[in-house]
Amino acid sequence: MRALLIGSAMIPLAIGIARAEPVDGPAAAAAPAPRGNASITGTISQAGSGDYLDGASVSIPALGLATAADRAGRFTLAGIPAGTHDVVVRYVGFPDARRSVTVTGAAVVLDVAMTIETNAGGDEIVVSGSRPIAESEAAALQIQRTSPSLVSVIASDSIGRLPDQNVAQAVSRLPGVGVQRDQGQARYITLRGSPINWTTLSFDGINVVSPEGRDARFDSIPSAIASQIIVRKAVTPDMTGETIAGNVDIITRSAFDYPGLKVQAKGGLGHVELGKKTEYEGSLVVSDRFDTGIGEFGIVSSASLYRRGMVTDNFETDFEAVDRDLRPGYETRNWARETENKLYRLTRKNYSLSSRLDWRPAPGHKLFAETIYSAFEDDEQRNNYIFDLDDQQSRTPNGTAACAVNARPASGTTGYADVCTGNTPLLGTVYGIDLNSNFTVRKYKQSVFTNTLGGDHELGDWKVAWRGNYTRSIDDRSQPAQLNYDSPSFGTNGANAANRLTVGYDLTDPQLAKVQLYRTIRNADGSFSRGDRVTAIEDFPRTLSRLRSLKAQDVTEAYTAKLDISREASVFGASTILAAGVRYDNRTKTSNEYLLDLSTPAQFAAAGIATDYSAIAKPGGFQGEIPLGYTFQYFDRDKVLGLVDQAKAVGSYVRSDANFYDVGEKVYSAYAMATATTGWGSIIGGARVEHIRNDAGAFSIGTVGTGSAATTVTTPIDVKSSQTLVYPSLHLNWDVDDRMKARLSFNTGAARPDYDQLRPNLSYNDANATISGGNPDAKPEKAKGVDLYVEYYTMPRGFLSIGAYYKDVTDVLFDSTQTFGRTTLNTGGVDRSGYIYSTIVNGGSGYIMGIEGAIQQQLEPFTADLGLPEWMGGFGVQLNATINKSRAETPGTAALPSRKVPLPGASDAIYNLIAYYEKYGFSARVSYQNRSAWLDAIGGTDTIGGVVRGIDGGDFYWAKDNELDASVRYAINNNVEIYGDFANLLNGPGRRYAGSSAYTIEHETFGRRYTGGVRVTF
Repeated sequence: MRALLIGSAMIPLAIGIARAEPVDGPAAAAAPAPRGNASITGTISQAGSGDYLDGASVSIPALGLATAADRAGRFTLAGIPAGTHDVVVRYVGFPDARRSVTVTGAAVVLDVAMTIETNAGGDEIVVSGSRPIAESEAAALQIQRTSPSLVSVIASDSIGRLPDQNVAQAVSRLPGVGVQRDQGQARYITLRGSPINWTTLSFDGINVVSPEGRDARFDSIPSAIASQIIVRKAVTPDMTGETIAGNVDIITRSAFDYPGLKVQAKGGLGHVELGKKTEYEGSLVVSDRFDTGIGEFGIVSSASLYRRGMVTDNFETDFEAVDRDLRPGYETRNWARETENKLYRLTRKNYSLSSRLDWRPAPGHKLFAETIYSAFEDDEQRNNYIFDLDDQQSRTPNGTAACAVNARPASGTTGYADVCTGNTPLLGTVYGIDLNSNFTVRKYKQSVFTNTLGGDHELGDWKVAWRGNYTRSIDDRSQPAQLNYDSPSFGTNGANAANRLTVGYDLTDPQLAKVQLYRTIRNADGSFSRGDRVTAIEDFPRTLSRLRSLKAQDVTEAYTAKLDISREASVFGASTILAAGVRYDNRTKTSNEYLLDLSTPAQFAAAGIATDYSAIAKPGGFQGEIPLGYTFQYFDRDKVLGLVDQAKAVGSYVRSDANFYDVGEKVYSAYAMATATTGWGSIIGGARVEHIRNDAGAFSIGTVGTGSAATTVTTPIDVKSSQTLVYPSLHLNWDVDDRMKARLSFNTGAARPDYDQLRPNLSYNDANATISGGNPDAKPEKAKGVDLYVEYYTMPRGFLSIGAYYKDVTDVLFDSTQTFGRTTLNTGGVDRSGYIYSTIVNGGSGYIMGIEGAIQQQLEPFTADLGLPEWMGGFGVQLNATINKSRAETPGTAALPSRKVPLPGASDAIYNLIAYYEKYGFSARVSYQNRSAWLDAIGGTDTIGGVVRGIDGGDFYWAKDNELDASVRYAINNNVEIYGDFANLLNGPGRRYAGSSAYTIEHETFGRRYTGGVRVTF
C-alpha cells in the first residue's frame, strides 16, 4: 500500500486512492462487480535493474479494483472472487503489462518486471541508469498521476539521483514553484507566487520547524537525503493546518527502496568565477537489507558535503524623505541618506548525515527509526564602507522659496538634500561627510537534527500508523567580531571637515551606484568645495569607535506524536476509506544574545587595543569586479579576533534582555476524513481541528525620563493565549478517461505568526514616545481556497496540465506602526498607551488568484511519424508558467487610512523553461527560471510639510529574478558516470528597490559557477 507518499497522515493510503488511477475509463466500473475473499499480492519492478517502480498502478478492470505499489514495489489487491482475471499494470514510460491470473480462494503471488519494447520486432529494451531525466520524469509523473490530491513531484532516477545540489534548487523547476535566493543560492520556496511563510517543510510527513522559524529554509537540506520531494498544493485534512500555499515533503531514502545492496557515491570539484574561488561537493549513500529469524531488516546511511569559497560585489543605498527639504517639488523627492558597499569574503558549507533502520517483523507490519542531521554554515568576513550623506542633515536650509543661483552650499552646510546647489536625489555632491567603516567576522550556522520512530500495521480490516518525533533546530547568529571606525567629528560649522571626505554620487544607473571621493576644502566664508580626487580610502583618517563580539543563538525544540487509523467500508455502495487521527505538537523557541561591547578610548587603552585600521589591515587587492571608485585593504581575520581576545581582559559578555524571548506553542489536533471511490473517480472530504496554546516570556526595556535624568527599567513579561481553528476541505478527482484527470479542490488553511513575531519583548522610549517589539496578540492569516486543474498524460512520459486557483485571505500580516493602545506599560504615572508602536500587525483581507500551466514532452514518440532520424528522439522540453494577481489591505490608522498593495512576497509571474537531450548514455539540460518582482515590505510614512510621504522612499520590492543553469552527464557504463554542472550563467543580480525601480536599495552579484565530477553506483 502507498505509505509515506501521499498525505502527511502516513497511513497506507493506496486503498484511499483505489480509483485515483483509472482502470479502463470511467465506464469500466459503472456497476459494482461481485467481491470475494481472495487476494493478489506481488512486486512491480523494472526488468534488468530490479529497481522497484514506486506508485505503479495495478488493476483488474472487470472488477473495478485498483491499487498502487508502495516504495518497495509491493501491492495487494483484495476482495477478489475465485476465477481467472486480467490484471493490468501501468507505469509512466512503460507500455501496459497485462497478466492473466487464476484465483482459487487463497492469496496469489504476482511479480511483474516492466520492460520497454521497440516499435519494430518487439525486442525488449531494458531501461538503465543512462537516461536519468527520463527515469526521473517517469517516477514523478506516476506518483502525481495516482495522487488523490493536487501535487507536483521531483523524483530520483533509477540509481537514486536528484538533479540539483539542494532541495530548494531542485524544487524550483516544478510548476508554480519560485525561489528566493541568498548570495545567489536558492533558499526559500514560494508556491504559486505566494509569500514564503505560507509554505511548510516536512520530512516523511512530519512538519519541521526551520531554524529561522516558520519561514522554512530549504538551502540547508542537501538533495542527497531524499528519494522524492512531493509538493502538496491542496491541503487535505490529514495535513497540519498551518499552511496556506502548500507543503514541501522530503521523502527520505529507505533500504526497502532497493532490492539489495546499493552504494552510490559522488565527488566533484568546481570553480567560482567571481573571486576565482573553488568549490567541492561529495556524497555517499550505502543501503542494504537482510533477513533474520525475527524478520527482514534494512539500513541506509548517507552523508553529503558541499563547500564553496566566494566573494560578493555589493552596493546598497537607503533613501528617505527629508523634512528640511521644502523647496518647490519636495513632494516627489527622496534623497539617498547613505550609500555603501558590503564586500564579502566567505566560505559557505552544506553538509548532512542520516541513517534509517527499517524492520518488517511480520507481513503487514513495519517499524522504523530515522535520524537526520543537516547544517548550513557561512564563515564570513565583510568590509563595509558607509558614506553617511545625511550626517549633517540638520544644517540643510529649509526655506520654501525657489532657488537663487548658488555655486556651492551655504555657509556651514554640506549640501545634503539641497536642490539649490544643483544636487538631485540621484546625482550630486555632498561635502565633509562621515565615513563609517565596519569590519565584521561572522560565524553563522543553521542546523536541523530530527529523529523519528514509527510503525505501520495491518490489523485485519484496520490500518494503524504511529509516529514520534523530536527535532532540534538551531539558528546560530554569532558574530565573533565587529569593529566600527569613524571619521573625525564635523566640528563647529565644519571646522574639522578637512579630515572628512567629500563624495560625488551618481545613482542614475539602477545597476551601479557610483561614488568618487575628494578632499574637502572649507572656504573662508564657511562654505565647502571639493579638492583633489582621492582613490585610496585609507587616506582618510578613521579611528576605532566600537568593538563588539556577539554570541547569539536561537534554539527550537519540537516534540510530535501522531496516530492515524483507517478502515475500508461500503458507503452508499461506494468503496470508502474512513480515516481519523490525532496529533500533539509541543514546540519552544528560545533566543539568547550575549554581547561584549567596548566603546571608549579608555577601554581600548586598558586592553592595549590599537585604534588605527593599519593594525588589522592585510596586503592584497580587491577580489571582486565592481568598479568601486576607490581602493581599500581587506582586514586580517586572525588580527581582528586577536583584538577581541584583548578586549576580554577588560570586558565580559552580558546577556541582552532586550533580545531575549521564550515562546512556547502546544497544538492539539484531530481530523476525520473519508475517501470514496466511485465509477468516475474519487472524493476526499473531511475536516481538521487544531487547538493552539501559546506561552511567551520576555522583558520590556524602557528608557524612562529624558536627558540626564533618563534611566533604564527592565520588567519581565509573560503572555498566554489560546485559539481553536477548524479546517474543512473537499477534493474531487474525475477520471475523464485513461489519460485525462480533472481535479476540483475546496480547502482551508492558516499561517500563524512566527515565533519572534509573537515574542512579548517591548522597548519603549519616553523621550521619543515610541515602542517597538513583538506582538503576542497577532492573529493567524486565514485562507479559504479553490483549485480547478485538468491533467493529461501522454505516452510514454508526456504531460500537460492547466489549472486555476483562488485564495481568499483574512488578517494579512504586515510590519507596521500603530498607536500602542494598551495600558500594560503605564508606570510611574506615565500613560504610554498613545505611543507609536512598531511591530507586526494584522491588516485587512486579501486574495491571490491565478492560472498555472505545464507541459513536458520528449520527441521520441513522434520521430517515426515525422520521418526524423532516431537520434533526434532524445530532445525534450519541460515548460511551466504561473500568472498571479494578489491584493491585501494594509493596517490603517485615523491619520493614515489603509491601502491596497500586492501580498508581501507574491510575484505576478513565475515560469521555467527547460530543454534537454538524452540518448546513448549522454544527457544534457539547459534550465531557465524567471520570477517577476515582488513586494518585500511596506515602507514607513510620515507627514512632512503637510504632505503624507513615504519616509523610506516608498515600499520595498525585490526586482525580478532570473537564472540560467546547464548540466551534462555521460554514462561510461551502468556503474560510472561523469558530469558537469554550470550555474548562474547569466550572472544576474539580486536587487531590491524602494518605490520605483530607479531607486535601487540593494544590488549584489555572485559570479558564475562550474563544477565537474564523477558518480559511481553499484
